[in-house]
Order: sequence, then structure tokens, then C-alpha cells
Amino acid sequence: QVQLVESGGGLVQAGDSLRLSCAVSGRTLRTYTMGWFRQAPGKEREFVVAVTWSGDYTYYADSLKGRFTISRDNAKNTVLLQMNSLIPEDTAVYYCAASPRSFNLRDSRQYNYWGQGTQVTVSS
Repeated sequence: QVQLVESGGGLVQAGDSLRLSCAVSGRTLRTYTMGWFRQAPGKEREFVVAVTWSGDYTYYADSLKGRFTISRDNAKNTVLLQMNSLIPEDTAVYYCAASPRSFNLRDSRQYNYWGQGTQVTVSS
């Protein structure tokens, strides 16, 4: 079993930055693709970014590329999401997820494990 715990969310102003962290326990992070999703009030959960287990390949939602950056430290079982130039439309609950697969990573159904989410609120 894999447990994921997100942290780092909060209330910020437009233009600010935040770094979310996902701590993984229960199994080594090394073989899992890791992803971030988000869900805004009244909307469906949407893909943000994913990184393969080796870190060699990353996949970003087109609208977020350039502002968000994912990184992983397999030795520390941690995945980070750096978010810059935040806008109010980034307000959502952000979820960390783990998948044993390396394809169709924009599809939330590929992920077996999920964290509880961390709230990010961006004020204008």
C-alpha cells in the first residue's frame, strides 16, 4: 500500500509562488509515475503534470506549461510541484497521485493511489 500526503498549500496573491510537496510512504517511490491533479469548486478533476519514475519524461497540461514545474527525489520519496505566477484560476484542491504505469498519464484512471489534497487559493 502506498500513502501520499500533500503539503504546502495556502492562500496567496496573484503573481505569487507556491511549492507543494508530496511525501510518499509505504513503498518506494522509485517505480511509480507521479502526477498532480487539481479540482476547482464545481469542476471536474483535471490533470496538471506527471513525471515518470526515472524523471526523464514530464508531461504538462498545455495551459500550465511554463508556470508549473514538477520534480522528484526518489531517495527522499518526495515529489514537488513548483507553481509560479499564480492566477486566481489556479485556485483548487491539488492532489498528488501515483501510478504503476507510464502511459495515458493525463487520465486520472491510470493512478492507483491518491493523497487527501491540499487547498491552494489565489486571490486577485
